[in-house]
Amino acid sequence: MIVPDYYYVIVGGGLAGLQLALSINEDIFFKGKKIAIIEPSLKDHNDKTWCFWEKGEGKWDEITTKSWKKGKFITKQQENLLDLGDYSYKMLRAIDFYEYAKQKLEKSTDIFFIQDKIQSIDPVTRTAIGAKKKYTAKHFFDSRPGKKYQDDPKNTVIYQHFKGWRIKTSAPAFDPEVFTMMDYRIKYKNTTSFTYILPFSETEALLEFTFFTPFMTEEAVYDEKLKEYLEQILKIKDWEVLETEKGMIPMTDFNFEKNSSKHITMIGTAGGWVKASSGYSFKNTEKKVAAIIENIKMGKPPGQGLSSIRFRKYDGIFLDVLARHNELGEKIFEKLYTRNKVQEIFRFLDEETKPSEELKIMLSLYHPQFLKSFFRKI
Repeated sequence: MIVPDYYYVIVGGGLAGLQLALSINEDIFFKGKKIAIIEPSLKDHNDKTWCFWEKGEGKWDEITTKSWKKGKFITKQQENLLDLGDYSYKMLRAIDFYEYAKQKLEKSTDIFFIQDKIQSIDPVTRTAIGAKKKYTAKHFFDSRPGKKYQDDPKNTVIYQHFKGWRIKTSAPAFDPEVFTMMDYRIKYKNTTSFTYILPFSETEALLEFTFFTPFMTEEAVYDEKLKEYLEQILKIKDWEVLETEKGMIPMTDFNFEKNSSKHITMIGTAGGWVKASSGYSFKNTEKKVAAIIENIKMGKPPGQGLSSIRFRKYDGIFLDVLARHNELGEKIFEKLYTRNKVQEIFRFLDEETKPSEELKIMLSLYHPQFLKSFFRKI
């Protein structure tokens, strides 16, 4: 029998791949198992920002850029202050996470970083075909998203797409203790679109103009709306753009688990680890990685039971409404944030609630279109 090159190959050195590698590296159970992380890029710059909420201290606090205990939800009619209670809303820059993970993993004698682009994986021969060479392994963890979620007529796809400016102003313009979850005072016509603000000081903040839509848009639209927000809402005339970032996150009720097989487990976005109704992924990834580690140690398939059918149905109903009536987004989120405590919302989005609590939240969002979407999806 031919011995494979590696025990595990992790395809992709982004959030999911590195969190998985870190957890494997920290567990004595995996000692002596040779692992490769194969990633085409060097991951040597800040390509994104992750935010998440959690109670108390967390395992990522030493690399967290900033955290907040209060937030805002704003429409043209009202402004709601969100008291997070025992939760904190935390921000982490991707480059800080990449550097932290590499520093930890490069000390291991079992883990190897390889710069290559994997083009395909043969599950029969357990061989990954890269641009430079082939790699064999006992099991693959694959984070390449692919497009299968777009081809299934039974599922719904909404795209969270955005562009952000990290700006510095010449005069105080922000409250560094309060972030803005959603501000709908500047919108793109007939869409679910809003401004998101993470303030670092009175003169520096990250502003993102964000869409939850079934379609994409031109880059000039984001720039126009960010400029409009700064001038018309914040009344800022003088600012400097220090850094820009943009991205697209698929939000879908597609069952990603069916893409995994005996020798290949899909992870990250490719595994459905992005919360479909919110687009958040960082803490979700932490939970999925912990479940994978536990499955392996129990002798189960690594990807077994990683998703909840119940919550995928909830997400599907919500996404169906936005896909068919995107203009309703502002009203739906207004009901969510004004009729529920933010702690309840966080627990629901973390999939930690009981059915009775979920029913309360779903009823708070009531609109006739939800009934139609309910019967289409359920």
